[in-house]
Amino acid sequence: MEEALVLYPSPLVGHLISMVELGKLLLTHQPSLSVHILITSVPYNSGSTSTYIANVAATIPSIKFHHLPTVTLPSTKTNNHEQIVFEVLRLSNPHVREELLSISKNYTIHGLVVDFFCSAALSVAKELNIPAHYYFTSGAGVLSIFLYFPTIHNTTTKSLKDLKTLLHIPGVPPIPSTDMPVPMLEREDKAYEYFKYSSCRFPELSGIIVNTFESLESRSVKTASEGLCVPNDRTPPIYCIGPLIATEGPKDDAVTRNGTRLECLKWLDSQPVEEMKLALPMKESESGFVSATEVEERVRGLMESEEGRLIRERTVGMKIAAKVASSSGGSSRVALSKLVESWKDK
Repeated sequence: MEEALVLYPSPLVGHLISMVELGKLLLTHQPSLSVHILITSVPYNSGSTSTYIANVAATIPSIKFHHLPTVTLPSTKTNNHEQIVFEVLRLSNPHVREELLSISKNYTIHGLVVDFFCSAALSVAKELNIPAHYYFTSGAGVLSIFLYFPTIHNTTTKSLKDLKTLLHIPGVPPIPSTDMPVPMLEREDKAYEYFKYSSCRFPELSGIIVNTFESLESRSVKTASEGLCVPNDRTPPIYCIGPLIATEGPKDDAVTRNGTRLECLKWLDSQPVEEMKLALPMKESESGFVSATEVEERVRGLMESEEGRLIRERTVGMKIAAKVASSSGGSSRVALSKLVESWKDK
């Protein structure tokens, strides 16, 4: 039978685009592969994806989309989007199982790749004996934080918002506890529980795919790969296959949140050009505005200083390193090859 890989993003637009780009990358390495993407929906506006999905399906026949039935959430008063997404994905498990069984009638499924929100589906993958991977798009530094999160939970008793201390996480600089991701701040929140649940499931994975490259985050990659972020359990293989950048997506996706253009940008759009010009020379005030001249001086000072020169040099160096990592024989291409080979070995 034809070989297939199933990708399962959370319903948010950005997560879908990231999974599609991963599918495209895998097809460049193995054109014979059939990529199947499972689509769920949430009971709020998470951004329109229908046109984007139609375009991808029309231009890349090897990528197929499967729309799962809409689930009914139990009555709840929460407006926490993370919690709602986790709930939707948890309740979608029976549909995920049914779809995987349906796909397996005509394809040999080599693996299921899910994003962090879709951790509930790992139970389905285990039941059906399908290797499961997380696709982590936030880089190795953030991955280190999530890998270490169960340890933070087990060694503290207060909510992170109340801890008022520096967190020493292997592979990243010390982080003030209050600067951790918002869903991790309140220990009693349902969203916190879901994030902890997903973080605790790392050891079950066959691997972690990360959108970064080794030389960009060498310290975090090395520390996480050596298992230092999961001191009391297994760390699965980590595959750094980046940088992976979206080549297309829904218009204005970068300036929207949950499908709605940000209010601040709406306001800016509505302002007459002449009024905006007059606002630029505004003097520093209690509201925090500074003059255009002061902004220019600060930017020019940075760009013309030794610090600015070093930043520019490092940026150019990283750009070159990214190209090297993505080229034939580069670290990301090697990692991608190892990932594909791991599926064949199962």
